[in-house]
Amino acid sequence: MRYFVAVAEMENVSRAALKLHVSQPALSRQIRDLEDEIGFSLLERTAKSVRLTDAGRKFLDDARVLLQNADEAVTKARGIAGKHELLVGDWPLATGRMMPALLRAYQQAVPNVHVKLHDWPVDQNIVGVREGRLQLAIIVAPLKAKALDDLLFQKLMSMRASLAASCDHPFMRRQSVSLAEAAREPFIGLVREKYPHCPEYVATIFAGVNEKPRLVEEHDGWAGLFSAVRAGTGVALYSDAFSYMFGDRVKLLRLTPEPKRVPIGIITRKGKLSPAAEKFCQCAKEAFGALR
Repeated sequence: MRYFVAVAEMENVSRAALKLHVSQPALSRQIRDLEDEIGFSLLERTAKSVRLTDAGRKFLDDARVLLQNADEAVTKARGIAGKHELLVGDWPLATGRMMPALLRAYQQAVPNVHVKLHDWPVDQNIVGVREGRLQLAIIVAPLKAKALDDLLFQKLMSMRASLAASCDHPFMRRQSVSLAEAAREPFIGLVREKYPHCPEYVATIFAGVNEKPRLVEEHDGWAGLFSAVRAGTGVALYSDAFSYMFGDRVKLLRLTPEPKRVPIGIITRKGKLSPAAEKFCQCAKEAFGALR
């Protein structure tokens, strides 16, 4: 039923599969199984999109209500069962500096609640909160604000995009570099399948530059990307929020003109939060605020 709602809202099976982190054939099969079970068609399919049938439109409204009720039932049962656990999506690249202090403050304030961190990609954290598998998550905000329309985003800080280069790069004696100069360098990136928003950030930052960055290598994690930059294979977009990780092992340069800063914040489902989640949000704001 969650898969059906996603396909109906996206009106496209491929985009819904990407959002849900499942394969397109598996998603299509689940929808057809649902239609077989209930005995009528929910979707009209074309080569490039899907459209709700009249019965599908009515079923969509009821499906949303059923899913909301199911999530609330799980939350209530978890409280009655005494399972004092807060499931939090984490993005350690940006939270590494303050997470130890945040967890200490939270444990002191709410000693009977155990925080379980999930180091997931941004899209997976969003889906986890949306589906109730996470109570909240700390993420970098997607460029398309529409991606969080059904969730609440509370900004904690913003990060500045910078250019990372090896310490023996010709840029090493400089403090800043223009976007046009940066675009002429070989670029190291992250694989689109795992980090679908990264190419969007690069494209947005260099939108006003005639010569676009040339991608020479992709990695499936930040550690690999960082190692490639240190080796001099190319340059990469980094953030001042990550600088604690590599110290003086790479050169971090400001970009001019400075790109628009990207917010980092907490996402939760809309509505009243549990006391445990509310307290975590408060502790997070204090921990991030201490860095300013």
